[in-house]
Amino acid sequence: MMRSFLVTVLLVTAVAATAVAGTIEGKVSPGKSIVYVDTIQGKTFPAPSKQPVMDQKGLMFNPHVMAVQVGTTVEFQNSDTVQHNVFWPSISGNKKLGHNLGTWPKGEKKAFKFDNPGVVSLLCNVHPEMAGYIVVSPTPYFAETDASGNYKIENVPDGKYNVVAWHEGTKQQSKSVDVAGTGNADFTLSK
Repeated sequence: MMRSFLVTVLLVTAVAATAVAGTIEGKVSPGKSIVYVDTIQGKTFPAPSKQPVMDQKGLMFNPHVMAVQVGTTVEFQNSDTVQHNVFWPSISGNKKLGHNLGTWPKGEKKAFKFDNPGVVSLLCNVHPEMAGYIVVSPTPYFAETDASGNYKIENVPDGKYNVVAWHEGTKQQSKSVDVAGTGNADFTLSK
């Protein structure tokens, strides 16, 4: 009797937990943008253990744009036969958050933990034509759009959020979205 009661309680809890997780979806113009849920007052999130790699290959940052959550450690790798440098003059315009990882040869990696949300403009002082971006989301709720601009952010708890869209070379834009199962936010970004 007690065992079936516990099973029932666990099932009800599992169903309730999934019922409060929703989705934010929409379209961003231009495509290949980053969309994220901005800071949620009073909420903090554990840092992810996965360490994504930003490679330098073919004299380019690869991927060109990467989205990560605050607290993520990114590994910067040099896969080219020439030395590369990685630096950023600021994070979202805050020059106090600029950093220079230095220069290193092929095959080596350097890691950096991003503790501040914002847009990181990656540069290489050895090759000034190289540029890339890391968008550091304050929440684990973010997505990269497909080439057509469609996106979906899943497992967002029901509630009201500020959703931000970013694309290289445009002004970022934010919108308020109510999530009750599914919330929708479309963006048209311009210079």
